[in-house]
Amino acid sequence: MSRFLVVLPDDSAQPILEAIQHAEKSLRVKMFLFSDPQILAAVIKAHQRGVKVRIMLNPSRRDGEKENNETRNNLLHAGIEVIDSNPAFELTHEKSMIIDDETAWIMSLNWDAKNLAAARDYAVVTSHAHEVKEIIECFEADWARQPFNPGEHSHMIWCVGNARQRIAAFIDEAKHSLWVQNERYQDPLIIEHLVRANRRGVKVHIMARSPHTLKQEKVIEGVAGLRVLDDVGVKVHKVKGLKLHAKLLFADHVRAIVGSINLAPGSFNSRRELAIEVRDEDVVNRVHKIVHHDWENSHAMDLSDAGLLDDLGEERAEQII
Repeated sequence: MSRFLVVLPDDSAQPILEAIQHAEKSLRVKMFLFSDPQILAAVIKAHQRGVKVRIMLNPSRRDGEKENNETRNNLLHAGIEVIDSNPAFELTHEKSMIIDDETAWIMSLNWDAKNLAAARDYAVVTSHAHEVKEIIECFEADWARQPFNPGEHSHMIWCVGNARQRIAAFIDEAKHSLWVQNERYQDPLIIEHLVRANRRGVKVHIMARSPHTLKQEKVIEGVAGLRVLDDVGVKVHKVKGLKLHAKLLFADHVRAIVGSINLAPGSFNSRRELAIEVRDEDVVNRVHKIVHHDWENSHAMDLSDAGLLDDLGEERAEQII
């Protein structure tokens, strides 16, 4: 199987652990947040059995919080090569792993125990040589602090790079149905393309996080984007019982995009992000089942003034009403 899908929390961290345990030669990891003790132990054991391990960690969030320090110290103490992700970007939100130059993982998920257990997330695992090669080239460029330009015929979807154009084109090509799971709906161009899809008769299903989960400085644009979609008749829902952390687009039961990219200007304009478009039958069939399950276990988001007051609380809601 050249590509397959991992779904969290359904599949647990076990596929990740097994992949690391079977590494024989090399392990390259680029991660926004790495704190899970089981995965940390597996990475250290890989190094101890002779696997060449190199890890890039995002140094801090936008607010300066440094969540990876403990893991960094543990990795360095074990003798593993660890560096900050490329400082050319505001932050590196990409979550990827390359094993033995043969298999690449493109993920929406952080290696964080709480998220692994309770968040809707996805990973596409590919052994297509041209895709693996491109992800390796980006890793090596970021490691060496060199420019990376995959060119016009890039197999992958990159930020900063081709992502906004590729995602907009993906939306424009939808004919019958479009399902989107994302934390943020803030990029004006992407919202415009979603509105146009709805107007030409595509059944657009939006799954988002509740406004109160957005950071203070992102509430206004986040709610505004959802309200635009709601105003034109797009169905906007929030999933019950799961933290929605996925970054997924699924069109016509035949194509999906999976990766780390939030639909926000910052992701497209100033961050290192990675996603992949897939059409594999096994992958899209499973995505189909998951998005329908999540939709059945969701409810419409009330984006009226009264609904926002109830969700945000009066003090925060006053900023956008």
